Amino acid sequence: MKPKGVHPTEIRTSISPSSAAELNTTSALANYATEAVYQSVVWIQEADMAFGKLTLFLTLVGAVLAQHDRVNIGGLFHESERMEELAFRYAAEVVNSDESFMVSSDENVLMNYKLVPLPEQVVDNNSFLVANKVCTLLFTGVAGIFGPTSSETAETVQSICDTMDVPHIETRWDIRQRRHALSVNLYPHPATLSKVFVEMVKKWGWTSFTIIYEDADGLIRLNELLKMYEPKTNTITIRQLDPESTDHRETLRIIKKSGEENFVLDCSIDHLYEILTQAQQVGLMSDEHSYIITSLDFHTLDLETFQHGGSNITGVRLISPEDALVTSTVSQWVEWIHGIDEEGEVEVEPETLRVSTALMYDAVILFAKALQQAEGLGLIVEPLDCESDKNWIHGTSLINFMKDGQNSFRGLTGMIQFDNEGFRSNLLLDIVELSLSGLQKVGTWNSTEGLNLTRIPEPKAPFVGDDTLANRTLVVLTAISEPYGFKKLSKTALMGNDRYEGFGIDLIHEISVMLNFNYTFEIQWDNAYGSIDETTKEWSGMLRKIMDGEADLAITDLSITSEREGVVDFTMPFMNLGISILYKKPEPETGDLFSFMKPFSMVVWAYMFSVYIGVSVLLYLMGRFSPYEWTNPYPCIENPEELENQFSLKNSLWFTIGSLMQQGSEIAPIAVSTRMVAGIWWFFTLIMVSSYTANLAAFLTIENIVPPFEDVKGLANQNDIKYGAKGAGATYSFFRA
Repeated sequence: MKPKGVHPTEIRTSISPSSAAELNTTSALANYATEAVYQSVVWIQEADMAFGKLTLFLTLVGAVLAQHDRVNIGGLFHESERMEELAFRYAAEVVNSDESFMVSSDENVLMNYKLVPLPEQVVDNNSFLVANKVCTLLFTGVAGIFGPTSSETAETVQSICDTMDVPHIETRWDIRQRRHALSVNLYPHPATLSKVFVEMVKKWGWTSFTIIYEDADGLIRLNELLKMYEPKTNTITIRQLDPESTDHRETLRIIKKSGEENFVLDCSIDHLYEILTQAQQVGLMSDEHSYIITSLDFHTLDLETFQHGGSNITGVRLISPEDALVTSTVSQWVEWIHGIDEEGEVEVEPETLRVSTALMYDAVILFAKALQQAEGLGLIVEPLDCESDKNWIHGTSLINFMKDGQNSFRGLTGMIQFDNEGFRSNLLLDIVELSLSGLQKVGTWNSTEGLNLTRIPEPKAPFVGDDTLANRTLVVLTAISEPYGFKKLSKTALMGNDRYEGFGIDLIHEISVMLNFNYTFEIQWDNAYGSIDETTKEWSGMLRKIMDGEADLAITDLSITSEREGVVDFTMPFMNLGISILYKKPEPETGDLFSFMKPFSMVVWAYMFSVYIGVSVLLYLMGRFSPYEWTNPYPCIENPEELENQFSLKNSLWFTIGSLMQQGSEIAPIAVSTRMVAGIWWFFTLIMVSSYTANLAAFLTIENIVPPFEDVKGLANQNDIKYGAKGAGATYSFFRA
């Protein structure tokens, strides 16, 4: 079968020397040929062609490509890894334009290599499609394959690369203790990172802490921390966040109730901000709490929301945004992106550069450095067929050059150097801490010296504004609402602030002592907290006075809503309360004469009566038809003129009702047929009586009250119960909507 619209002869003709003559430059010819090769491989793989024709085709193309020694490199990226793909392409562009890569390692041989990036998009957890992509790249002829980041698909890629002796360069988190012979991974090994966190915990002097993790990989990353557990000296609690939910408040509340103050938080950078926000909402971000964040992308988040909470938040980073190499590279990268017109959607800054993106850039530079070292080998990139036994003869040499310590260089993620196993060595990490002015570098960690703090972590955050509020007199607005603020009962006349007491009054007093300011209370006598008029869009009540400057602040049981947050600033809530609903409990029903019928519904009673009549009639008829039920009423007379039948209609009704009431009767069935009917009826009555007895006891002892509504929505949707709420409040606005 041949590809539709394509003939092998046409493919050969499209890159023949006669066609090449029409191109202006040799470089353009090489670009044209490379693209033709890559597209043709896909067509040829789908066609049923002779192996000889394929060999002839590749030989012809190789002759064209030999003019400029273009080296193809393949990249496998998921749909969400747009930045990593751009870094892959840009790094190749940097190598091709940098003259330092044009000279071989002995500085005497001019090189003419040009890297040609071939990025491919793959589907996560689909090893079959990924294997097809890899084989397509190998069939094109690549000197190395970068990615992917998924552990499932990466294993498939690694297996193929090992078989074909093609270098596999990874930038993902990988727990394996041993690297494959044809693999290097620029991501720091989890065991190394875990040691960093162990040293931080020891330096911080934590004797107990809680590990909060998101998935099973988190425990693997923190394996060294778990080994610290000692019942008497180091207490470690482990809590997993629900992977099926984005709301972790319930888990965080449980952690708060435990009284723990030190936490190691391991989660995805995409979920970190939301988890910290929820921790703040439940009261786990005060000056008593300390966090160690394990994500290497910690520095990319905007943490301004948590700067003034007082909690100590510390993390590590592999990238230094202040580094001159990082800033210049990112700046030039942005210009390159705008130059290729990537729809203007990509924005990157040194502070938001993620580790995965920087590692991909460093990986391509590492590959180019190894390519320089391998110049003397006469490296030739050959097309490879996954179904053949032929492998690439230069793959092992190229991967060894990458691991060679003499090939180390300083990249965006620090010194790029590997040991013999292919692990990242000579690693340098920054220790950063969230302060009042943002993230600050407080120390470093390296593979040889360990943890080195350049300064002791800052003390607890001071109160904001203790200079600006000193000796000022603030007008504090409150409302008469127990227990937050109410008039003080006294036999003597009270003046000024002494007239009021309550939780809010005491809180303002304690704050004034800390911040050294004076205050005067004013009462909102109508207790109107503040709501917006839908017609005039004007606010009322306490919020109006604050907006107009009549009061400096207000303290009361004021609900925080999105509308109110849009016009005034709120502090952290000092109390979290939900809406409470009080309603009169329905009075229990008085007993009646027919309460005994409640265990069964009327339908059941009707069916039971019908069955009772039916069985009685059935016994009556069977007794008439069966000769065994006709007996001699006078045993002394051997041949009586008449026989009697015990199952008259009245006796049949008496027999069945006696069985149902479990009293029995003097009537005993004789015939097999009547005995069978009687046995079935007795079994039925056994079940019914047992069920009735159990239900009757429940109905007579337990009062079954059905609530008129289950939640606030149910209350709002019914009309039988009248209800009310505080006027102009958040609850009132909710029910009005």
